[in-house]
Amino acid sequence: MSAYFITANDTNAGKTLISALLTKQLNAHYWKPIQAGIEDGTDSETVEKLLGNSSKIISPRYTLKTPASPHYAAEIEGIEMKLTDFDLPHQRPLIVEGAGGLLVPINNKDTIADMIAYFDLEVIFVSKHYLGSINHTLLSILEMQRRNLKIKGIIFNGNPYPSAEKFILENTGIKMIGRLEELTIPTLNIDYNFDL
Repeated sequence: MSAYFITANDTNAGKTLISALLTKQLNAHYWKPIQAGIEDGTDSETVEKLLGNSSKIISPRYTLKTPASPHYAAEIEGIEMKLTDFDLPHQRPLIVEGAGGLLVPINNKDTIADMIAYFDLEVIFVSKHYLGSINHTLLSILEMQRRNLKIKGIIFNGNPYPSAEKFILENTGIKMIGRLEELTIPTLNIDYNFDL
């Protein structure tokens, strides 16, 4: 059964909503290994509310109070995180949501990209449209390719931007598995299936 790691070109790219949509589509379990920042609620709580099903949510390995990169939030709280602290849940299908983008550090050595390699999961990359997003998306995909990470495909988030999407797809060879138009209020009450 399938397991996918969700990462993106930006911290606010829509990973949580897309993770919830994928969890619903696949009838999967959802896991966010590291939650940094809890003042406005956690991503796991958001997915649980969207799904209306707590049984599909696996608790984070680390929940950090500070809304910052995981390595800094952990440093503030006196915690040292290592990749070997994380055991990939056995439940399948499984959606794993990363913290921030691909090269966000989890300690002084390892990044989210290293976590993906450690788990040996296929990546679904979320590319939100904004000024600079082509550059950020291409850099992220090139880094994943350099590291030989397995890329399932890309989901574009935001109002359609055909020229940007065409340029990214043609210059990376990555498959587009969906586009989600920007939602004012996050909801799963949309008829949508990603092309997995």
